[in-house]
Amino acid sequence: MSTPRAGLLWDQPQVLSRFIEDCGVNCELVTPQLVATPFFRGSFSTLVVPTGFGNREYSHLLPALRASSGRIRRFVEGGGSLIVFGAAADRPDAYDWLPFQLTYHHQYGEQSVTFNDAGHWSTLFEGYDHDHLECDGWFPTYEGMVIASAHGNAVMVEATISRGTVLVTTIHEYPSRDILATFCSGEATIF
Repeated sequence: MSTPRAGLLWDQPQVLSRFIEDCGVNCELVTPQLVATPFFRGSFSTLVVPTGFGNREYSHLLPALRASSGRIRRFVEGGGSLIVFGAAADRPDAYDWLPFQLTYHHQYGEQSVTFNDAGHWSTLFEGYDHDHLECDGWFPTYEGMVIASAHGNAVMVEATISRGTVLVTTIHEYPSRDILATFCSGEATIF
């Protein structure tokens, strides 16, 4: 079996790519210019959008994500997985490029997080104290299933779109290596 491949959507290399590779997943940087270029064709099992994608001080990715919303939808519908972290900006519409409805409320702080799913997602942040997880906000409105909440507010949502999965979270920590490796282990899909 071939090694799974993840595309890390960001402006420049960052430590998260090394973490993904330490999970046994090949990781390729996909810059905003590549995301928005119609001739770019990457083959990935998973796309990862790190924390801060909606904050212009950290990244210029959001306009490219919006311009590529159709391409992202096709990737997920074709069986790809997408994991998106917090926008880290006061922009309720920061997730309007996703293939489902989701609004965002930005408010950074330590939260007591309850995982509503007793299955595999409950170990996504294994090794962290769930009573003291850093979050950069929550999702006031959403389609999909709430996986985790803090004080009744959704901080992690999963949506199934055709054959693919989208996981969106405002939790600031790196996910567990085992769950990330499992999430990234699907068949490669063209992006």
